Amino acid sequence: MITLHHLNNSRSQRILWLLEELGLAYQVRRHERDPRTSLAPESLKAVHPLGKSPVIEDDGRVIAESGAIVDYLARKDDTRSLLVEEQDPLFPDWTFWMHYAEGSMMPPLVMRLVFEKVKTGPMPFFARPIARGIADKTHKVFLGPLIRSHLDFVEDHLARNDWFVGDRLTTADILMSFPLEAAVAAGVAGKRYPNICNYVEKYQSRTAYQRGLEVGGPYDFA
Repeated sequence: MITLHHLNNSRSQRILWLLEELGLAYQVRRHERDPRTSLAPESLKAVHPLGKSPVIEDDGRVIAESGAIVDYLARKDDTRSLLVEEQDPLFPDWTFWMHYAEGSMMPPLVMRLVFEKVKTGPMPFFARPIARGIADKTHKVFLGPLIRSHLDFVEDHLARNDWFVGDRLTTADILMSFPLEAAVAAGVAGKRYPNICNYVEKYQSRTAYQRGLEVGGPYDFA
């Protein structure tokens, strides 16, 4: 049976959604972030040297990295319904979105989160204005414009497409879900991005997504 090592408030939530969409049998091993640092616990390093989630175990294999896990699980499904095969004209588009989610869109969002934590983290009182100034300047000059560029790009795509690839849910949507719902929940993608907001609401209303939330427990979308 597939074992998902699930970390609260992490990318592993979308793996729960995928498992429910595919109807695969699985079990969950829970790991909790350190309440002070928000870092993953040491228990995950006993599963995989990187000590991060998601990570799955199946048939003696230990597989890390969201993209690799999503691809592996989708190929275990006999119908391969969430995949786009090589002979399909949309295969290049599917490949792009599969890599874009973690390779391009997620890094600036993570950097934004890190700089927000820098502003509020423990430090000597005299250093706080300096840290806040550096964080605000970085966001204004670099991160803000970069994130808007990505959101504009995705918004335009969703204005012309119901899903990321073709007219059906695929693994590209599973991977794109995490950065988009984080952007919406954090208020980064607001009224300026109605197509993104509607898209997130659409997939979050799916029965399989809701079942994944029930299994995963409390989830801070931001």
